[in-house]
Amino acid sequence: MVEPILTPPRFEMRAIHKRFGATIALDNVNFRVHPGMVHALVGENGAGKSTLMKILAGAYKPDSGRMFIDGIPFSPKNPMDARAKGIGMIYQELSLARHLTVAENIFLGREPVRWGCLDQKKMLCLATEALKMLGHGDISPNVKTALLSVSEKQIVEIARSLAAGCRVLVFDEPTSSLGQKDVLRLFELINRLKGQGLAVVYISHFLEEIRQVADNVTVLRDGAVTGTSPVKDISDESIINMMVGKKVSELYPRTTHNTGEIVLSVKGLSGSRLPRDTGLEIRKGEILGIFGLVGAGRTEFARILFGLDPVKSGSIKIGCFSGPYAPKNRWAQGVGYLSENRKEEGLAVQLSIADNITLSRLKNMGPWHIILQERQNKKADKWISVMNITCQHAQQKVSHLSGGNQQKVALARLLHHDVDILLLDEPTKGIDVASKAKIYEILSDLTTQNKSIMLISSYPPELLGICDRIAVMCKGKIVKVKSVREWENHQLMLAATGQRETACKSEN
Repeated sequence: MVEPILTPPRFEMRAIHKRFGATIALDNVNFRVHPGMVHALVGENGAGKSTLMKILAGAYKPDSGRMFIDGIPFSPKNPMDARAKGIGMIYQELSLARHLTVAENIFLGREPVRWGCLDQKKMLCLATEALKMLGHGDISPNVKTALLSVSEKQIVEIARSLAAGCRVLVFDEPTSSLGQKDVLRLFELINRLKGQGLAVVYISHFLEEIRQVADNVTVLRDGAVTGTSPVKDISDESIINMMVGKKVSELYPRTTHNTGEIVLSVKGLSGSRLPRDTGLEIRKGEILGIFGLVGAGRTEFARILFGLDPVKSGSIKIGCFSGPYAPKNRWAQGVGYLSENRKEEGLAVQLSIADNITLSRLKNMGPWHIILQERQNKKADKWISVMNITCQHAQQKVSHLSGGNQQKVALARLLHHDVDILLLDEPTKGIDVASKAKIYEILSDLTTQNKSIMLISSYPPELLGICDRIAVMCKGKIVKVKSVREWENHQLMLAATGQRETACKSEN
């Protein structure tokens, strides 16, 4: 039970119901948040979190139910109307106009005018005030948004909501593209907003974040509320149980992997910018984790290995193949790559699930160069089942899936291709707890089939939970490689920030 709060809710949603065709997205959902409170909203992909918040933000109309802001009935006509009435949304994928300045983005669609003309001076003054309210007066309102970092762009999004007079702010997976320092700054900012009396909704798959930033938590499963509680009064296990409807007793499958000979060897590798003169070895049947902060060169390292970026110097040996190769050659050599940027590099979102899973390996799909849809669907259905992808059918467009299910499709392609070495860059990004557990189980099973996995992640618990060894990158170099038993969370962070003398010496 949630502790009684004497102040009335800042917003309240009562008996909200929403159906898409035969699918019930929300079933009699009640949800409310009080001023000066941070309320976490959690659930598996497809549980209804985004649908509920899109109704609050005016993007969807509920089939039934009522909403209130500060006790006044609230029924927005569209997102602009919802924003004008006090609802601000900070989406996972930011929606700023890159070619405009910070001030122009903050007041886009609500530009102050004087005598029928844009009042540039007033707009700059108000933008500066909004940024100072957030403790970021250092961001110039005149700078082009394209030149800002991801965390700074997020500040601009928040400033836009505050400048519009928002009383409710919804954060949808806000840390997915942030480094550790920026995450901490965001939490400080949310606490500042909380102190200003805003009602904050925080959507996240990371239970550790919820414990750091939220006061209360509400869990959704299959479109219905399964529980609401103060965060301090509920365990992670209880939250997970409410999310998936069953006990997830072992999130990380700790099994012994029998590693074999070296299948990938890198020496003195440098790219045009990153990495810098670094080396690494991966063995058959091994899960090797790569940890580092944003900008450490992890993604660049993987892209060079797969042939997406050029090699400036150094050597790469994969099996009996030496030297850099194009991606099509890497596929043929048994190497697969999963990009962290799934929408732009990992998927063809306007094609079907079946097309995305099979497009790198269309062998035996039909006679000559013909692809028989029935055969293609049969192959895709196998991986839809294995990966537990929530969808209508194999021919459904990937763009119609949730972010977590899109990530599963991208990983299913590598499994369908039957590669021997998997280069995975943030493979569980944006995926719910139960789906993460399934992916960890699949990765562990792959090692028993003598597959080798390089797992790039900015989430230490999963690296410590499933890897055999962990390598840390700092400023473009692999600075330390140790057995997972020799690592602890704080040691990973120290090595990644170069705060120890030993973190500056390369070990392989």
